[in-house]
Amino acid sequence: MSAITAVLILLGVIIIYSVVMFFYQRRIMKTLTEEEFRTGYRKAQLVDIREPNEFENGHILGARNIPLSQFRMRIKEFRPDQPVYIYCQSGMRTGRAAQMLRRHGVQEIYDLKGGFKMWNGKVKKKK
Repeated sequence: MSAITAVLILLGVIIIYSVVMFFYQRRIMKTLTEEEFRTGYRKAQLVDIREPNEFENGHILGARNIPLSQFRMRIKEFRPDQPVYIYCQSGMRTGRAAQMLRRHGVQEIYDLKGGFKMWNGKVKKKK
């Protein structure tokens, strides 16, 4: 087998894996518009999965910060029997967080469409 064939096969496997993960992540969490997100997040666990410096620059009022980089260590902070509303800056990181939450037993996972940058509601900033 030539090197080009091996690289093409590897590239194909990576693309297939990425597509499968994308659809799996979309299936295990429901993406909500800002209006839908706003109606339900007060009765759930609201979590900002951005890094602490992003969180301090502004976050949805009432959200707690559990960065995606710390998710594995802090997964026990989530109650599997309650819905989880998660968001990041643009909506790209929430899929990975949803996978970890599902493995932890959380069945109701909701994601803010477009992430924090699309949020027009109340925001709290650190001084």
